[in-house]
Amino acid sequence: MTEQKPSRISPKKLADRLIEAQQRRFVGREHEKALFTKLLQNPEPEYLLLHIHGPGGVGKTSLVNELATIARAQNILAIQLDGRNIDPSPGGFLFGIKLLLGLDEHSSVFDTFAKAPKIVIFIDTYETLTPLDSWLREVFLPQLPDLSLVVLAGRNSPSESWLADAGWHDLVKTISLRNLFPEESRNYLAKRGIAAHHHQSVLEFTHGHPLALSLVADVFSHYDGDLHFSSKTSPDIVKSLLDRFLKQVPSPKHREALEVAALVRTTQEALLKEALGLDDVHDYFEWLRGLSFIEAGTSGLFPHDLARESLDADLRWRNPDLYKELHAKVRGYYNRKLQETSGLEQQRILFEDVYLHRHNPMVKPFLDWGKYGSVFGERASNRDLPVLREIVKNHEGEAALIWFDFWAERQPQGITVYRGINSEPTGFLMAVNLRLASQEDIALDPASCASWNYAMRYAPPRSQENVLLFRFWMAKDEYQGVSATQSIIFLNVVQQYFATPNLAWSFFPCADAEFWLPALHYMDINRAPEADFGSEQPFANFAHDWRALDVAAWLELLGQRELNTELKPEDLVTDRPEPLLVLSEPDFKQAAKEALKDYTRSVILGSNPLIHSRTIKEHTDDDPVEALRNLLKQGAELLRQNPRDEKAYRALLRTYLEPAATQELAAELLDLPFSTYRRHLTTGVEKVADWLWQHELQT
Repeated sequence: MTEQKPSRISPKKLADRLIEAQQRRFVGREHEKALFTKLLQNPEPEYLLLHIHGPGGVGKTSLVNELATIARAQNILAIQLDGRNIDPSPGGFLFGIKLLLGLDEHSSVFDTFAKAPKIVIFIDTYETLTPLDSWLREVFLPQLPDLSLVVLAGRNSPSESWLADAGWHDLVKTISLRNLFPEESRNYLAKRGIAAHHHQSVLEFTHGHPLALSLVADVFSHYDGDLHFSSKTSPDIVKSLLDRFLKQVPSPKHREALEVAALVRTTQEALLKEALGLDDVHDYFEWLRGLSFIEAGTSGLFPHDLARESLDADLRWRNPDLYKELHAKVRGYYNRKLQETSGLEQQRILFEDVYLHRHNPMVKPFLDWGKYGSVFGERASNRDLPVLREIVKNHEGEAALIWFDFWAERQPQGITVYRGINSEPTGFLMAVNLRLASQEDIALDPASCASWNYAMRYAPPRSQENVLLFRFWMAKDEYQGVSATQSIIFLNVVQQYFATPNLAWSFFPCADAEFWLPALHYMDINRAPEADFGSEQPFANFAHDWRALDVAAWLELLGQRELNTELKPEDLVTDRPEPLLVLSEPDFKQAAKEALKDYTRSVILGSNPLIHSRTIKEHTDDDPVEALRNLLKQGAELLRQNPRDEKAYRALLRTYLEPAATQELAAELLDLPFSTYRRHLTTGVEKVADWLWQHELQT
């Protein structure tokens, strides 16, 4: 039974064949392989965790794949995770393991582990999971079965906490990975079929850098002539090699597929299909997967960072039109996926979408791109509140604590806490849904009162529509400055735009409006001065009406802006809406009656209060006077359709819509006694006013 379980959990896949092919080309790292094998075979191994670290392109992933192959050859359950494909939270980490094991969300990974005689967990690109460092060390890893081994691989050496921990200190082995030795490099080149007389020049060019060596082999495999390399003429090794390689790709579509992979964060067949405009892209996808500088993760393919930078920069410079075209196709794919997904998958797609904006000068300075994934968010618990209160007190003072406590008691579900290394809070976001609050509570808090009054003045929310106020948002140390915490806060705010049904308004107050104005205006979150609040510490409020520009249209707007590097903040300001007039039912109906009387007098009708009502504002892009006149006529026409109201319609027609000179003449034309005519007219006016009022309520 124990021999079959790993096979059932990790059935043979095409990926396994690819790993086997990589193994045939793998050279060197004999010391690391021998140490790992010894640990696998020893019933009481000296180390339980190997921490492999080294610079980009040095071969960490290749070594991890090799060690995983060694483990599987001994029928040991080997689980390979890549930090780039995992949400850096306990839930996201466990979800990644369950996905690999084929478990449903309710299953326990530890129950599955217990059925295997021994397991090895590999975590590559570990630097992206720094928020989980403490949780893994203190919570997850201690729960693994006794016969378990863990391999971490990343660019950074272990945190001091591993060595300071009395339990882990002697159980962690640190391995610093460097370039291959000359003999190992020659061995690799020979395995790749490169003639021996080229070896010395290649070694002088690459200095044993594994990524550079693999690129050299790729270049040779697509080139029939004689190649010469010189480090003096090509100081940028990776770029030089890529330039040579690109001249030999099988077809323009293959090159385009590679450029797509460099443009996006991760590439899947569905995305590649959309970007290339082809029905079948499997061969192109497999070609990408076979390249030495392309890696495969659970979320798709991605090029090595050095290769990505070179390829992306080259396409932007060489063919800006194609660059824009690919952007548009990829953006369309993401926009659809964002509206089809939720939870962690939606957050992943959102990160992929935001990644497209990384070169825009109005976005780049406001997101901590290098530290995405260094914090994670989860719903706050009561035990987090004292720490969050201290953060509020340090940055906004005692007075702000009143409102933090006020909303924490009423809407605790709106608080998201962010955690970093050691799982300590690095900041938080508090979202208040004003639709769920009482009018009394809204009136008490200056921020909610100012935001609600602004919404009511310019476009009042309907009875079932929601209004989000991001009442507090801050990092523990940087407050509202650029940081890893602030960056994930922004992503989570956008997620709430998608997740909140019937969202009418969102409000985002900032302590430093001048600093954040360019980024927020880029996102069409515009200044709302009348919604500002605070005296001792003033806050500038930014707002967006999601009925005027819904999420789908908003995404398209951002897509149009992402490649426009000439944009300036003043170019992005959306015209402020004219305020809506909110009338009581009696006042509204009286205004409707006056509008009927002035139906043919455009100048007077233009001053009617209904011109500024929601009914008119949301149902026309044309002349508001003509819009009001059409609504009045529509209401009267409805009377005509009912035989019981036809006389009322005729009275309205002859009095207001196509008026006679006097009411007496109107009664005569209708062949009615004047008193009967007046009764029909009053009925018609009341019914049109009632219909308009209901129309206003439902708009």
